[in-house]
Amino acid sequence: MIAAPASNTAPARPAAAGRGGLLLAAAAAAGLWLAGPAGGGPAPARAQAAGAPPVTVSRPLRQDIIEWDEFTGQFQAVDSVAIRARVSGYLDSVNFRDGQMVKAGDLLFVIDPRPFEATLASVRAELQQAEARLDLSNRQLARAAELRRSDNVAASVFDERQQQVRVDAAGVEVAKAAVRTAELNLSFTRILAPLSGRISRREVSVGNLIAGGEAGAATLLTTIVSLDPIYFTFDMSEADFLAYVRAAQNGRLRSQRDGGIEVEARLFDERDWTLKGTLDFVDNQVNAGSGTIRARAVFSNPTGVLTPGQFGRLRLPGSDRYTATLIPDQAVVSDQASKIVLTVGDDGTVVPKPVRLGPMENGLRVVRSGLAETDRVIINGLVRARPGAKVTPQEGSIEPPKPPAG
Repeated sequence: MIAAPASNTAPARPAAAGRGGLLLAAAAAAGLWLAGPAGGGPAPARAQAAGAPPVTVSRPLRQDIIEWDEFTGQFQAVDSVAIRARVSGYLDSVNFRDGQMVKAGDLLFVIDPRPFEATLASVRAELQQAEARLDLSNRQLARAAELRRSDNVAASVFDERQQQVRVDAAGVEVAKAAVRTAELNLSFTRILAPLSGRISRREVSVGNLIAGGEAGAATLLTTIVSLDPIYFTFDMSEADFLAYVRAAQNGRLRSQRDGGIEVEARLFDERDWTLKGTLDFVDNQVNAGSGTIRARAVFSNPTGVLTPGQFGRLRLPGSDRYTATLIPDQAVVSDQASKIVLTVGDDGTVVPKPVRLGPMENGLRVVRSGLAETDRVIINGLVRARPGAKVTPQEGSIEPPKPPAG
């Protein structure tokens, strides 16, 4: 209750003043709510302030943004190789430290080469024998050809000499193939890194017998994964994928299958999107079981901080850059299935406005439609505002929230 100023209070009258005097006294006791503008004094202003609670208002923030869609995914090596022996033998040496970085061509393992050196020497000797037999066959054929011209040798003998040359020539080729095989097996005793990357631990110690041959039977020695560049694979829902396809059809976005779309990623202990990469692959079918489609981005990793198998977050542009209307998410009121923003008119009346919302960007909510740039949105004091009621607006401002320190 606000008391009326003394200058507006009527002098006391005798009780005989009657009913009119009582009405005037009641009006005075009520704080002169019945007094018009001519009544003067601060009482009407104080009464209006008491009935119009203060709220903080601001015009929507207009800012150029790109809408991003976030996904959880996993880093994967571009190349991954399981190192296995191609020949059997005893492991002679291990020439790396577990977990170190290696370069393509570095020597990793050595299998005892002596049995393979002996085999190579043997097949080389067999090659020399085959070449000697071929040389003899050629000489005999040459003599048979001279005798045949003078008809001093039977045609059958001449044919036998020709046939023997062919047989001995084939024997030379067989011996050469055996030499190449022996040389190849000898080279397999030195196991080299097929690519550059980080090597895992050794699976076999020196002195153990290594089984070589096919992948299923060969002994696994270690693995190597490449680190730079590195893949990031993630799954997007069918609804998200369809939205991107429609946006590309309408010219609002580049097609994801064209590649080269810039993306950003971060690890789970990071707040900022520090990793910059490009989308380079979208699978050719939606998984019928999960209703998702696999996509992949590639990132440079010169420092090797990203490790295959790590999980992270990736954000993919869901729109081109445009000027968006942004408000705090706390300024949005839910009314059943509708979203409403309370605004204040020029006369201080609270006006609700249904809006269509977009995603959160930079800590603020995107408003796709329903708000004008000149609207004064209630950003603080919503509990004191009621649609159609009067409020006392106090000017504020909308700014993106600052990240927490530390």
